[in-house]
Amino acid sequence: MTGELPKFKPLVEKLFLILFFALAGTLIIVVFSPWNPLLKPKADYLGRLLAIAFFAMLYMLTRKTPALAKYHQVVLGLLVLATAVTLDWVFGIHLIKQLGLQANSPANIALVKLNEFVVVAAVIVAFTLASGKQLSEIYLHKGRLKPGLIIGGICFLVFVAGGIPLSTLWFQGRDLSLARVVPWIPWVLIFVFANSALEELMFRGLFLRKLEPFLGKLSVNLTIALVFTLIHYGVTYTADQFTFLLILLPLALLLGYLAQKTDALRASILLHAGMDIPVILGILSNL
Repeated sequence: MTGELPKFKPLVEKLFLILFFALAGTLIIVVFSPWNPLLKPKADYLGRLLAIAFFAMLYMLTRKTPALAKYHQVVLGLLVLATAVTLDWVFGIHLIKQLGLQANSPANIALVKLNEFVVVAAVIVAFTLASGKQLSEIYLHKGRLKPGLIIGGICFLVFVAGGIPLSTLWFQGRDLSLARVVPWIPWVLIFVFANSALEELMFRGLFLRKLEPFLGKLSVNLTIALVFTLIHYGVTYTADQFTFLLILLPLALLLGYLAQKTDALRASILLHAGMDIPVILGILSNL
């Protein structure tokens, strides 16, 4: 029995971290969503501040406690996520609404998303550098440049080619034709690249390297992919939630695999941008 204990402890640690990340990440993204918060305004404001304060205190605790020091980067990732999501809500969504801007045209939808990306990327990059880490910690470096561009570019072009039929089939696209879509192209490109870069930074960028020492490459990719997939439950741009999530999970696994394999977010962002094309075409066609 004593000889089995060293094998059991890493398993407990692994399961605990998976559960902790899944619950904390889901709480931050779903409950305090920038787009559709679950709480009423006053509770939402207080909840966001408490969440940031909790992860900040937990981060300080892990920094100062030798037995917990190895977890401080994981906690930092959750602190950054909570801060980024809250500032995204304040400056990327709430402020825009207060200024009277509405996402009711291709241009407005694209520019609101671009604004969100700037806010989130600024927070993640600033925290990463302030913590003494290089941008390679969040996969923002050269990596394997050529394979990343080739693989990502091919994936992107596949979705470009299938954008209209996929949108019509899965994402409630209405009366879509090439002639109708062409004027939207600049706004579609801004939207899909801003959204894909934002989400890849928030998930693969923030957490792949931080969780990998504890979970390993395969488990960390699966864990992040599951959380990424589940937080998409309830989206309104598809009528078939179950099939959508079934398709999204392997694609989410591929996003993580590409980041790990090319040691950068380039290929993941290109694939993710392609995945978003049929979605945004469906949204724009229903304006």
